[in-house]
Amino acid sequence: MLKLDLLVSIYIFCIAAAELMGAKTIPLMKLGTYQLNASVALLVIPVIFSINDIVSEVYGKERARSIVRSGIIVVALILLFSLLATNLPPSTRFEMREAAYDQIFGLSARIAAASLTAFTIAEFLDVFLFAKIRQLFGKKRLWLRNNVSNIISQFVDTTVFMALAFYEPGNIGFVWSLILPYWLLKCFMSVIETPFVYLGVAWLKKP
Repeated sequence: MLKLDLLVSIYIFCIAAAELMGAKTIPLMKLGTYQLNASVALLVIPVIFSINDIVSEVYGKERARSIVRSGIIVVALILLFSLLATNLPPSTRFEMREAAYDQIFGLSARIAAASLTAFTIAEFLDVFLFAKIRQLFGKKRLWLRNNVSNIISQFVDTTVFMALAFYEPGNIGFVWSLILPYWLLKCFMSVIETPFVYLGVAWLKKP
């Protein structure tokens, strides 16, 4: 179980890193005159879904769902504590840094709700799809169930979050301009991480 504990630790780290540090965006590439940027959370979000698939493959969907529930609790606690911490009055020594602290860790109720809702739906969907595809095709084609479940669930994750966080009447085009690049980048990350899913499964199964 030490190997599973390590995977769960990495899973929780990725969730915490995405929630606490995901506000920063970095430049990725230019498409003509359009600069494509992405959140640094893109570096860890595909790892979360890959760990789901590794655990589902070795221990089954119920264990994976248990880990997802733990992740949901972590997200909820981070968001609640962020709201508490940013609303508490600062000490005299901290007053000069309070604005920066609140800007980094302060989350609106809408963003917090969008993050938690998208994470919950997408994570359970990923586990369900992975198990369903395995049921249809058997133990072979790990690459197929890994990528199909990730691509669909990450589309749902991105769409739900962007819609809940940023949609206003009349700006549907803007929301889609956020959804499509982020989803395609997540798909790319999922594909290049496929060999690591195979390695993770083999490592977890090894006595």
